[in-house]
Amino acid sequence: MDFVLFYIVAALGISTVLNLILKRFGVSQIIGYIFTGTIIVYAFDLKEMNDSALLEHIAEFGIVFLMFTIGLEISLAKMNSMKREIFLNGFLQVSLTAFVVYIISHYFFNLGSTPAIIISLAFALSSTAVVLSYLKSSKEIHNPYGQKATGILIFQDIAVIPILILLSFLSNEGHQSIGIILRDTAISAIVVIGLLFVVGKRVMTWLLHFSASSEVDELFMGSVLFIVVSASLLASYMGFTYSLGAFVAGMIIAETKYHHKVESDIAPFKDILLGTFFIVVGMKIDVVFFIDNLSVIVGIFALILILKTTVIFAILRVSSSTTLSIKTALALSQVGEFSFVIFAVANSGGILSKEFESLFILVVILSMIITPFFITRINNFVNNISKRPYLGLNTSVFGSRQDHVILCGYSTVGKFVAKNLDVIGAPYVIIDNNPKHVQEALRKGKEAYLGDMSKLSLLEALNAKNSAAVIVTLDNIDKKRAVCEAILKHTKDINLVVKISTLDDKRNLRDLKITSVVDEKIELGRILVERMLTCQIGAHR
Repeated sequence: MDFVLFYIVAALGISTVLNLILKRFGVSQIIGYIFTGTIIVYAFDLKEMNDSALLEHIAEFGIVFLMFTIGLEISLAKMNSMKREIFLNGFLQVSLTAFVVYIISHYFFNLGSTPAIIISLAFALSSTAVVLSYLKSSKEIHNPYGQKATGILIFQDIAVIPILILLSFLSNEGHQSIGIILRDTAISAIVVIGLLFVVGKRVMTWLLHFSASSEVDELFMGSVLFIVVSASLLASYMGFTYSLGAFVAGMIIAETKYHHKVESDIAPFKDILLGTFFIVVGMKIDVVFFIDNLSVIVGIFALILILKTTVIFAILRVSSSTTLSIKTALALSQVGEFSFVIFAVANSGGILSKEFESLFILVVILSMIITPFFITRINNFVNNISKRPYLGLNTSVFGSRQDHVILCGYSTVGKFVAKNLDVIGAPYVIIDNNPKHVQEALRKGKEAYLGDMSKLSLLEALNAKNSAAVIVTLDNIDKKRAVCEAILKHTKDINLVVKISTLDDKRNLRDLKITSVVDEKIELGRILVERMLTCQIGAHR
């Protein structure tokens, strides 16, 4: 026990010092955690622990909590609106990437059919932990490129289930027919979804309601942890991954009024466990084997990066701009953490040799080490190539900003609001979810960003609490209400001014405590009468 505590303290100390140093150079903390794992293994001769099943389970819960927070962002309605990104783009990306990698592995490198299938499926997956951690921290998860990347990553996590089923069929231990395996899996999926959405939703809502009404933070946090772990264990018991159960639980809570509080409370646990996951990744690095096979590892990584980037770009370019397609393709070009699971299962089932497993694990680790370096520079790289400005939000410029006006919407009315703000010299920023509107504002020299103001993370990034006012000029009533609800949940002490056009708009927003509702028809009638009186006075003179 003393030795375990000593290793934990050593890991905490090394990772803290490393990340403090790396932060000065703008390097992601993920790198610090990976290097910590490697240092711990070689400093204390713990090579026998890098295959520890217990350690793997602890590390996996970092991904579990990450997937739970993603589920909080993706409600059923949101998932329905993202069905193209998830089910079409995701399916095409996984299947086409796997097909291309299989062809190259089997026909160009003369690997057997079964090892080639394993490698192709593993390399088709990208890193949820690295990519989504960056997208969430940078707030780009709400930008179009972040949404497309998130949709594909969600499908990849779902695809892990049939991949593991296929592995069990291919392994020496898989004696059942593929039909029986698929039937049992379908039954299990129905049971899990039924329990979580029918029974679990009521239990979760009830539990969160009573723990929140107790006004004891520890009870609320305990309820959230109970929900996450219970959903994960249920999914695992039925033959699925832990992270899928957590993702579904997050989706259910996203439909409740507690999802913002849950997301903020769970963040420290997610970050700590993600750190543990990357430390375990670092423990898998065999430095001697890596040096001996450096050229092969780098070559395979470079080939996979080029292949995945090309395939994803080709898929997205059909329906998206070149800039958006390149950004998403580069962000997803690495190999993901679930590949560790695939290689381990394949090795234990006797369908992949230990040497191949070690080689490919190092390829995955290399990709996860390099990704945090270039993913933060994708925007600058693509913008330099395309010569187009980046439309996403640069969060660093809002850290200390105060008394600024946030103008939500830059259509016809929004343009006139901006003109009048310029006349009085008020500092303001424009947020719109239409790229054309944002580009038009940028061409006129305005400070404008692409984003969805119904997202709490974007409001925090804009420092909305310290703004002088938020003016909402959107036309779509559903979007308008979603934005107003998010703003009022974010802070009640805010000057919220909203434009309405119809009586339906007025009725729809009546229950919200909006500072000022401006009916454009009433205001137009008032101005017409004022102009008439002005004309009469001028005529009498």
